[in-house]
Amino acid sequence: MAAPVPLILASASPRRRELLAQLGVKFDVVVAGITEHEDPSTDPRTMVAHNAALKADWVAERHPDAFVLGADTTVFIDRTVLNKPRDLANARAMLKQLSGRTHTVFTGVALRRGRDGVAVDEGVSSQVTFRPLDDAVIDAYFRVVNPLDKAGAYGIQEGREMIIAGWEGSFTNIMGLPMERTKQILTTWGLVG
Repeated sequence: MAAPVPLILASASPRRRELLAQLGVKFDVVVAGITEHEDPSTDPRTMVAHNAALKADWVAERHPDAFVLGADTTVFIDRTVLNKPRDLANARAMLKQLSGRTHTVFTGVALRRGRDGVAVDEGVSSQVTFRPLDDAVIDAYFRVVNPLDKAGAYGIQEGREMIIAGWEGSFTNIMGLPMERTKQILTTWGLVG
């Protein structure tokens, strides 16, 4: 019996690891040694596609026989990208900007295999509507969730009842890896049964 084709997740995100594991596929994690492009004035679709490809390409170059999955997610409102906040004051400012409004979450997904030049690039977007937030709600949210490692200073998977009124589109996209599309890509390449 042939050995299974290796799959590598090119991400440090624990949320992406948890989501990918739900597909029942075996994979390793290799964090790409790259600097992400995070200019807030960049088109969000372009930025997440670029960063996802950058991560996947870097790892695929070092593991040419493996399929490598890269992803990048950002939050977009007022024609501005909200990446991971610099500090708690920046996180608070982001949540105030999102308060009572609807924004878009964009994720870029890239699949690479170096040995034969496999290159698949996809983009997914979802809409999230926030409840109106005051300082007391933000303080309570920060006691439950670390906002510093999340684009837009929030995560939909924990404490959402405190800040989120609703969403449209892929829930897992908002978490950081659109599983519906990712499963389709991996199935096409025989990585998921």
